[in-house]
Amino acid sequence: MKTTIYDVAKEANVSISTVSKVLNNTGNISEKTKNRIWKVIEELQYQPSVVTSARKMMKTIGLLIPDIANPFMAELARAVEDSGRKKDFSVIICSTDNNSLREEEYITMLKQKHVDGIIVATGLKNSQAIRELIESDMPVVMLSRDIPHLPVDTVVADDFKGGYEAAVHLAQLGHTNIAVIAEKINNTSIKNRVIGFKEGLQVSGIQIDESTILDCPYDLSASKDISLKLLNQKHRPTAVFVTTELLALGVLQAARQLHISIPSSLSLIGFDNSILAKISDPQLTTIAQPTEEMGEKAIELLMDGMANSKQKKVIQRVMLSPSLIVRDSTASLL
Repeated sequence: MKTTIYDVAKEANVSISTVSKVLNNTGNISEKTKNRIWKVIEELQYQPSVVTSARKMMKTIGLLIPDIANPFMAELARAVEDSGRKKDFSVIICSTDNNSLREEEYITMLKQKHVDGIIVATGLKNSQAIRELIESDMPVVMLSRDIPHLPVDTVVADDFKGGYEAAVHLAQLGHTNIAVIAEKINNTSIKNRVIGFKEGLQVSGIQIDESTILDCPYDLSASKDISLKLLNQKHRPTAVFVTTELLALGVLQAARQLHISIPSSLSLIGFDNSILAKISDPQLTTIAQPTEEMGEKAIELLMDGMANSKQKKVIQRVMLSPSLIVRDSTASLL
């Protein structure tokens, strides 16, 4: 006799509606109950309808990003979405606008929707919210953000190496008077880019003046204003390293307003290799983050967490190597 949904409900000691909710991935059902029902379904070899089977196969994950308007984050989200689609995942993208309250609200919403896992790519150090998420047994992966003291799988680019390579590139071009414009946000990625850049200069025999390391909000106008002041100085720098490409556009605008030619009079190097680097004029020399590989690895780790949710797994921290892309905004010092 063919197994029915009634048989599953009876064996799992739940109502028929509870089984239906689990099959359709709806309702507020605990992970423990869901796992018990799926185990019974497998044991009884219950075959739900084609529609229900399709819903079961298509899992859902949440992706928290700081700002969908950030070109790099948009490309990273696309990489996660593309990688997820190949594995039959649908992705709910949540843009937090770097707001800790909104981040908590999205986490609550995703848990209520019973997503199968969450990828966190926000820049906030809201470690308590992340810790509670981990303790809820939800599979979680940190992407392009690192909170070392939390027991969570993490995928990041080697920001230190990227900053280091940017410094060595400028040093090899003969630059010694170099400034840094860094996004003013409390996350390890930006800090490590600056630390790596300083190390690259030091290894190249160049001491950077700490007063030329300038914090800047993630805002084009703010970057332009800071750059105008920097480039109006009597002994202005001959090269600038900018930790994100939107801020690098502010330097380009300031240089254009002051009739400073890039790269003949000023070299400029950014970080990310987003679409902004390719459409700027001149095209921007930059440190490229491996976005596709980062998205693929995040999905891979999340799937591993889903498959081993009942086991104590080894936490993985994957660091991928960025690369220098030389375009038209850097040149040898004349």
